[in-house]
Amino acid sequence: MPEARDARLHSYPVRVQWEDTDAAGIVYYANYLRFIERGRSDLLLGHGIDQRGLIDSDTGVAFAVRTCNVEYLKPARLHEELTVTTAITELRGASLTARQDVWRGGDLLVRAEVKLACIDAKGRARRVPPSIAALFATLSPNLSH
Repeated sequence: MPEARDARLHSYPVRVQWEDTDAAGIVYYANYLRFIERGRSDLLLGHGIDQRGLIDSDTGVAFAVRTCNVEYLKPARLHEELTVTTAITELRGASLTARQDVWRGGDLLVRAEVKLACIDAKGRARRVPPSIAALFATLSPNLSH
């Protein structure tokens, strides 16, 4: 697993539960999407961004998944301890991209690239608010603004 000491790389622990698996005790592929969603949500919450509060605030925006490309490399099984890592890799006017990996110890199980659109309450694209853009810039080694 990448160095957790890098403050730009967020880590979120997950223990595989019965409900996450198929009859063979292997994590059902769609449940990895739940794991990475939790990782992104935890990253935001850990930096003071409550997603429900965000849409209800003066900014009036939310983040919606626009695209998600997932590569499944190895299976996870019932009761295993996993770690979801999240890194912001790109920030544009009304969108951002995150790389999210699911690890079991040093084994990379799943790699995902998720593009999020910043939208208003009616679902229209909006620029990422400056305060949030500034936070994302601090979370990415690729962003300098």
